[in-house]
Amino acid sequence: MLTIKSADVKNKKVLLRVDFNVVLVKKGGTTRIADDFRIRAALPTIKHLLKNKAKIIIASHLGDGKESLRPVSRRLEKLLKKKVRFVGECVGKKVENKAEKMKNGQILFLENLRRHPEEKKNDLEFAEKLAHLAQIYVNDAFGVCHRPHASVVGITKFLPSYAGLLLEKETNVLEQATTSPDRPLAVIVGGAKISTKIKLIERFLNLADDVILGGALANTVLKAKGLKN
Repeated sequence: MLTIKSADVKNKKVLLRVDFNVVLVKKGGTTRIADDFRIRAALPTIKHLLKNKAKIIIASHLGDGKESLRPVSRRLEKLLKKKVRFVGECVGKKVENKAEKMKNGQILFLENLRRHPEEKKNDLEFAEKLAHLAQIYVNDAFGVCHRPHASVVGITKFLPSYAGLLLEKETNVLEQATTSPDRPLAVIVGGAKISTKIKLIERFLNLADDVILGGALANTVLKAKGLKN
């Protein structure tokens, strides 16, 4: 796996795909982030790029695309104690102009990728527009690596591509858990979409000592077994 440790990012624009799909809570006209764990998890990669004098362009999705990532950019700014410039689009001339004027160590935060239906369709024209913003692509979004979306799959056809530090860490942990796990091994799987996790569950059924399902995922299995609320 090629990681950013082997990439020359100095003076280069790096499109960093992260998974900042956090839960937003709205109350009294204000919006706050319920848990910033996903943002903090990407900090080592962002700090690595900053240390190596890259120009960082951050891209993420949030929910189904209706919500804005502006509150997330503000939280990132607070965590980094560094200016993060938010732009209300993710492709187009406005974004390209801002990206072109970036200096080393600056961060540009793009608007929700799912504002464009082409993202989930893995539209290559849309992927090429994203790629046009940068010179290097870094994937640090482990939670969406299984999805054939433009910012995950399509973009790699147009830019030199590397894994971020979080993606490397998660992949190493998963590999260790599936090849030579410590015993006893208990696997906890949660979420809403069983369709994206069923293969992983099936694999661990023959490997783990215990498989524990939670969230809406568990409800789907219970319903399939004929149990009702």
